[in-house]
Amino acid sequence: MAFILFYVTPMHRLYRRNSFLGGGSKFVIVLAANQGGGVMEWKGPREWAIERDSVKNKKKYVAKWGYDLEIVDMSTKKRYAHEWRESWEKVDTMRNCMRKYPEAEWFWWLDLNTFIMEPSYSLQRHIFNQLPKNTYRDINEYNPLNISHPLTEAYLDPISRSATGDNNPKSIDLVVPQDCGGFNLGSFFLRRSAWTDRLLDIWWDPVAYEQKHMEWEHKEQDALEHLYLTQPWIRTHTAFIPQRKINSFPTGACGENGEDPRIHYKEQDRDFVVNMAGCEWGRDCWGEMYNFRELSNKLNRTPWEKFKDGIGDRWKAMTQRKKEGEEKQG
Repeated sequence: MAFILFYVTPMHRLYRRNSFLGGGSKFVIVLAANQGGGVMEWKGPREWAIERDSVKNKKKYVAKWGYDLEIVDMSTKKRYAHEWRESWEKVDTMRNCMRKYPEAEWFWWLDLNTFIMEPSYSLQRHIFNQLPKNTYRDINEYNPLNISHPLTEAYLDPISRSATGDNNPKSIDLVVPQDCGGFNLGSFFLRRSAWTDRLLDIWWDPVAYEQKHMEWEHKEQDALEHLYLTQPWIRTHTAFIPQRKINSFPTGACGENGEDPRIHYKEQDRDFVVNMAGCEWGRDCWGEMYNFRELSNKLNRTPWEKFKDGIGDRWKAMTQRKKEGEEKQG
């Protein structure tokens, strides 16, 4: 009876949110949604459907684990539109969320075209309880940009010249995956720290933007890569995470060389999150979202749901065989 009461009352959410028990209050998911139709264009029915499914997916996940969800309505961010900086809002938004949730430690940015496939995975168990094991600090482990690492200049301190920084997981403040083209900010983590405040200030610096925005095709993503390349202090607090740990791609994204086991979603491995990155360029965003939503529902059925589906499938098979037999006799 106590077990049942724990799950049918708010007790389990209170337990999972408590910083000393479940630890859910330490995590905030930040989801950008153009609920008013976007700054530059208005959404159609398919775009509304994508947003509805994505938001519902994140709400269900945070309710299960006691996290906070910040849905940022980018249609109100008019200040980005006049200077063509609409896709740079991630930096400013993350900084604002850190002010809004002063007790939270980790902030997880998710693009709208993402879907949490395995809601049974908590962030603590999936990543943060074993952060050193689940991340790597030497970019040479997977280096699609061919960045020279570590730095070797004599004036740098030993930590800055080390391929793995100080090897202390407590110094990891940025966790980012890489796809076939380099850093990918469709799904990444920032930890609250003085280092992060400094990073956000420089990342958002309008001087760098004005000088480089015509060269940086991927906007804030290219800016971060530039900072990592040129600023030694960025490297010492950055860790990389295998892409399929938090940001699997569907077939077709980064697909010039076929499927890549480091990048593309694998159903048999029950990947955590899928990101329909670039689907607006020649692919069907809503079709991908729908298919992954249905697959997630199928993979995460309860034993009772599997039993009912099994009965239904057997009944359909029997009906089909009977119909085929009657057609042959006729």
